[in-house]
Amino acid sequence: MTEPLALIFTLQDWFTLFLHYLTLSLLSIGGAITTAPDMHRFLVDQQHWLTDAQFNASIAIAQAAPGPNVLFVALLGWNVGLNAGGMLTGLLGVLLSLLGILIPSTVLTYVASRWGHRNRELRAVRAFKQGMAPIVVALLMATGWILASANGSSLNDWPVWLVTVATALIVWRTRTHLLWLLGAGALLGWYGLI
Repeated sequence: MTEPLALIFTLQDWFTLFLHYLTLSLLSIGGAITTAPDMHRFLVDQQHWLTDAQFNASIAIAQAAPGPNVLFVALLGWNVGLNAGGMLTGLLGVLLSLLGILIPSTVLTYVASRWGHRNRELRAVRAFKQGMAPIVVALLMATGWILASANGSSLNDWPVWLVTVATALIVWRTRTHLLWLLGAGALLGWYGLI
């Protein structure tokens, strides 16, 4: 991780952080990771509360760790809090970001799933479920693009993009376990091929 920024946070800043995660929660259709591009826009580009390196490291560490996918939100909140003053504010950042991202989507999911289950035979419910798949895929692609381009990747890095497309096709068309693909990518990187 990079050196923390020296930020001065007011009560309004903490409320803004919490409110932003509350609104993102309702957009996280394919999981919290699909909102990473907007988190990047807000935390790095707009507010300057995190650096690109802190943002990417937070996601990479959380995705590598065992546990729920939403751990990266806690790490982003932790880094914002560390930049705003230290460990106690880091814990406040974790609390606000996690509560913000979890509360609305959890309540909405609970209510909607109960309603959807009761009305699962309705044509509109079936159409809604089928229509959500392309939206989730597009949000995941936007997340991948943000993470890849933040590290300075360009179209000149064609081996990386080739491996990315090949991996996506293998995941889509076969039942190959993702860990094999991650291992293959690690080997390609180790030998300097990508």
